[in-house]
Amino acid sequence: MAKAIRIHKQGGPEVMQWEELEVGEPGPGQARVRHHACGLNYIDVYHRSGLYPLQMPSGIGMEAAGVVDAVGEGVSNVKKGDRVAYASPPVGAYAEARIIGAERLVNLPDGISFDQGAAMMLQGLTAQYLLKRTYKVQPGETILIHAAAGGVGLIVCQWAKALGATVIGTVGSDEKAALAKAHGCDHAIVYTRENFTQRVKEITGGALLPVVYDSIGKDTFVGSLDCLRPLGMMVSFGNASGPVPAFDSSMLASRGSLFFTRPSMVHYTAKREDLVASAKDLFDIVLSGKVKIEVRQRYALKDAAQAHRDLEARKTTGSTLLIP
Repeated sequence: MAKAIRIHKQGGPEVMQWEELEVGEPGPGQARVRHHACGLNYIDVYHRSGLYPLQMPSGIGMEAAGVVDAVGEGVSNVKKGDRVAYASPPVGAYAEARIIGAERLVNLPDGISFDQGAAMMLQGLTAQYLLKRTYKVQPGETILIHAAAGGVGLIVCQWAKALGATVIGTVGSDEKAALAKAHGCDHAIVYTRENFTQRVKEITGGALLPVVYDSIGKDTFVGSLDCLRPLGMMVSFGNASGPVPAFDSSMLASRGSLFFTRPSMVHYTAKREDLVASAKDLFDIVLSGKVKIEVRQRYALKDAAQAHRDLEARKTTGSTLLIP
C-alpha cells in the first residue's frame, strides 16, 4: 500500500485528497518506483482544474525521482535499485510509489540528487526543447522569456546565457527581477508597472526579436506578437493566465509573416531515443555548472493543495518539490 493524492472531480485545490492505494506488481514493460521527491508544475493545475480533461477518479502529477524497487517482464533499461527520474504521462506522480512504463524512466547520474532530478525533469526538458529544437537559439541573439523567475524561466535564462544569447525576461515584482538577473537574465521587465512590448522595442533599438517564449497565454499573446521582428517565432507553451483565444491568422501576416507554434514536451520526448538524448543534454549542462537547479519551496506531499494555491497565487519562484 502507498499514500497518494487523488482527485474524484476536477476543480479547485480542495478536490485533491490524500488516500491509500494498492500499488501492486509491475507488469510486462513496467517498473515500480518508490518516490523520494515529486515535482510541482503548472500543468498539474491544468489537470486538476479541468482545462485538460482527465478520466475520474485520477491521480495527478507528471514528475518524480526515486528508486526502482521492482521491474516487470522484458524490462532491460532499468533494474531494481536504480536511481531514476521521469516527467511523463500518465499522471500519477503525486504518490509515495507508483507503477510506470519503464521506457519513460531515465537513470540519474551520480552528480544529480533526487531533489534535483524531481525539480528539473519537466522544466529542464521543456527548456531543452524550447532552446535547442523549437527555435535553435544562436550566439548573439536576443530572446524574450515570460515568467523569467519561474521554474522553466530560471533554467531558460541560464541556458540561453550559456548559448551566448541576450536574455530579456518578464517578472511580477522587483524581488523576482533580482532573482531572474541572478540567473542570467540581462533585462528584467516588471510587467506590473512596465509595458513589456515597449521595453523590448527600447532594449533592441526597434530591431525586435527572433523568438518569444510565452507560458502566460491569454494576457500576453498580442503583446508577445508585437515583440517579434518579421519572420519571428511565437512559442506559446503554457496558459498561466488562460488559453490563447481564437485568432485570425492575418495577425501573423500583418506583423511580418510570423511563425506560431504550441509545442508540448510530450511530443518532443515521445520516442525513447529523443527522451534519452534530451535528458543527457540537460544532465550535462547541469553537471557543467552552467545551469543550477535550485529548489526554492518544499511541501509535504499530503499538503499538495496548499502548494497549488501558492503556485496559482504566483507566490512561488523557481522549482518546487512535494516530499512523500
